[in-house]
Amino acid sequence: MALYAKPVRLLMKDMADELLVNGRETFSKQEALAWFARRYPKIKPGTISAHLIRLSTNAQSRTHYNAKPQEDDVFYQLSGSLFRRYRPSEDPAPIRSRSAIETEQNIPEGEDEEPTRPEVDGEFAYERDLRNYLVKNLSALESGLRLYEEEGMTGVEFPVGGRFIDILATDAKNNLVVIELKVSRGYDRVVGQLMRYLAWVKKNLTEDDQSVRGVIVARVISEDLMLACSLVDGIELYEYELSLDLKKLEIS
Repeated sequence: MALYAKPVRLLMKDMADELLVNGRETFSKQEALAWFARRYPKIKPGTISAHLIRLSTNAQSRTHYNAKPQEDDVFYQLSGSLFRRYRPSEDPAPIRSRSAIETEQNIPEGEDEEPTRPEVDGEFAYERDLRNYLVKNLSALESGLRLYEEEGMTGVEFPVGGRFIDILATDAKNNLVVIELKVSRGYDRVVGQLMRYLAWVKKNLTEDDQSVRGVIVARVISEDLMLACSLVDGIELYEYELSLDLKKLEIS
């Protein structure tokens, strides 16, 4: 349900109409945040950031936000924090699917930006495969866990200050859970990355009665990571395993 008479995706267009006047062609993310803070203070900064991605035709992560063709083709992202209006006559066609990204980058189907590495038994081939599985099976981590949703945005690759949370979820008590994924081995350096995400979410998304905690999922949790997390509250560690069961069917 929209917090105001118009949903955020339409308010974004009003914001651009007001900021881009008198020949001005660009606006910054900070200006967008300030505009919403003045006029629509109930809308969270994190929701605004996510909508900037959704409405930017060249933002790769917009594929997770169900951007509507033409209707949501509004902006063109010049940098991590600078935007202008989308120009259909001169800009590349809007990104609408993962296949479009792979074609543009000449990535063979079934591969992505992750480096090629030896296959390991019981391990997902790519981080996106692990992410896609968990998005559909969050209860495997914790009962009552569900994907974060607000104003039509979801918690898959949720934008946080120029970077992206693998999965943002809410638990049975409506508290926020940041899930960081490592398809192979999880090392201690992931703690700093996760703490940055937790701080951003706490500042930009949580309500007064909400808390935020972190989860790291990896094929193998290193001893260094285990040690680093032993002095940090609010972080849980999980190792995953893959298995395959076959059932023979009798031919009648």
